[in-house]
Amino acid sequence: MAGTSLLALLDDIASVLDDVASMTKMAAKKTAGVLGDDLALNAEQVSGVRADRELPVVWAVAKGSLKNKLILVPTALAISWIAAWLIMPLLMLGGVYLCFEGFEKLAHPLLHSHDKHDVHRAELAAAVANPGLDLVAFERDKIKGAVRTDFVLSAEIIVITLGAVATAAFATKVAVLAGIALIMTIGVYGLVAIIVKLDDVGLYLCRKPSLGLWTKLQHQVGRVFLHGAPYLMKSLAVIGTAAMFMVGGGIIVHGIPIVHHLIEYLAQSANAVPSIGGMLEVLISLLLNILAGIVTGAFALAGLTIATRIYNLFNY
Repeated sequence: MAGTSLLALLDDIASVLDDVASMTKMAAKKTAGVLGDDLALNAEQVSGVRADRELPVVWAVAKGSLKNKLILVPTALAISWIAAWLIMPLLMLGGVYLCFEGFEKLAHPLLHSHDKHDVHRAELAAAVANPGLDLVAFERDKIKGAVRTDFVLSAEIIVITLGAVATAAFATKVAVLAGIALIMTIGVYGLVAIIVKLDDVGLYLCRKPSLGLWTKLQHQVGRVFLHGAPYLMKSLAVIGTAAMFMVGGGIIVHGIPIVHHLIEYLAQSANAVPSIGGMLEVLISLLLNILAGIVTGAFALAGLTIATRIYNLFNY
């Protein structure tokens, strides 16, 4: 009897772990859209820091990110326990914010002067080159700014994850939210550390004395790193923006049943095309979610712009 009870207990534990693993995987897929933007933003945040201080700054921001999630995870769990009905509105709000942020990036060249951007970059470069600059204060400001940015992105990740496990048992929610928080923090800041040091690694490889074929190969790899690092940053920004529209648009679509059913119908209709039907179904669903994200972002930006101008008009 005791042996049977132990086996039943182990089976229950295995079942719970399996649920946690599958839900964590599903939540990771849903939050992956924020990852590209998170990477690009955090890598950009440490720009201007001395090369020998890049990793300590990344580590400081990573610790700040963990503190953010120590606040956000219990808050999300409390909301799911006390007011579960808030999950969908919060999820929709997070989706709108993602779409707004993505569209703001697209509209930025039109809304802001290139001259102002160039002046800001020149001021940053001059400040870093200034021997009288208080580097401790400069780094502290960089870290604070990056941690503030991380708080917003972490909140998006936690809310999306909470929506993915809304119907799960409380213990499963705790495990999945904690797992996603840890995985995303390690993944994002581990990759940020690699990205910001790529050019240094490339320079190190290029400077190695040429002693044979192996060293020449290292020189080639070093040159690839040196030339590829800026393009990698640009690619991350583009991929991150597209992913924000895809994830944000997907959240909005799922929150509006009539739109969700329409996209499902169009995608399933494409499945009837011979040979490429399956691929078309996935592609159409993806593109329509991105389109929904772009439209949502455009309305959100327009609404905020109008509201800001009205506010400034009455407070002039």
